[in-house]
Amino acid sequence: MWQVVNRYFLLGQAVLKALNIFYCFDSDHAVVKRSVVKTIRGERKIMWEYTGKVKEHFMNPRNVGVIEDADGIGEVGSLACGDALKLTFKLGEEEKIIDAQFQTFGCASAIASSSALTEMIKGITLDEASKITNDDIAQYLGGLPKEKMHCSVMGRDALEKAIAFYRGEPYEKAEGEIVCECFGVTDLEIQRAVQENQLLSIEDVTDYVKAGGGCENCHDKISTIIDQATEDKRPENKKAPAMTNIQKIRLIEDVIDSEIKPALKKDGGDIELIDLDGDAVIVKLRGSCANCKTSQVTLKNFIETKIRELVSPDLIVKEENSDEFNIC
Repeated sequence: MWQVVNRYFLLGQAVLKALNIFYCFDSDHAVVKRSVVKTIRGERKIMWEYTGKVKEHFMNPRNVGVIEDADGIGEVGSLACGDALKLTFKLGEEEKIIDAQFQTFGCASAIASSSALTEMIKGITLDEASKITNDDIAQYLGGLPKEKMHCSVMGRDALEKAIAFYRGEPYEKAEGEIVCECFGVTDLEIQRAVQENQLLSIEDVTDYVKAGGGCENCHDKISTIIDQATEDKRPENKKAPAMTNIQKIRLIEDVIDSEIKPALKKDGGDIELIDLDGDAVIVKLRGSCANCKTSQVTLKNFIETKIRELVSPDLIVKEENSDEFNIC
């Protein structure tokens, strides 16, 4: 299979170089912000804006090939899904990676990510290499279009698999349940991508693992996985430290002066804080509010609501010398 891949890889490079396709963009942009649309032979085509480093690693990929007596071998992806990568490496003393090579079938980002990965791991120990993330690969290239982040994920997966091969360990990639039939992506792969990269939408998931990018029948399942994964990461609500009575009174006075009095005075009314008894805020309505038939409605629906919102939800507002439930 990989002999065929090599032929397509070289042919694809030759065609793109002949078209000079990558040099129609502004060069050396540090961050990819958008795709551009160009008209080619009357058809509008989306063409990605790549950093100078991505273009360099695509046009002149490093370490293409296979190490025959490799210590580590990692193969991920499939030709049927559009992307495939084979990574091999050779170790020296103290488990330092002295050589790494790759073969890949995929787009420019896949080739650049694979090339970058081999450069990143050469000269470091196996333990150091095991800590490389897909974000590290993207950052090494100066950024990738978000729609191409799955290429860096493929590189990370190939590295993990190659290290597991060398160590004689089973590749710790749980099978899970297939969610995206088009690209063969499982629920556990989606969950990992969501948690590690703080993904919040189906589009984000498609960018990182391709799931949802085909027939779209799996979108509901992906949404459920996102909800479950993000729910687990939400911080627990912590109660605010308890206030002393003096602190409560001062805060209530501030709320009355800044939020409540101005609104009441517009209609000729006023309010005075009389006391704080536990969670009961005792007030005196003055002016037009004192004799208003709807004063208790104002007391509950406006004054109490505002004080609960800005001071404490446990507080109850009562009028001095008045039954809490008496409607005048």
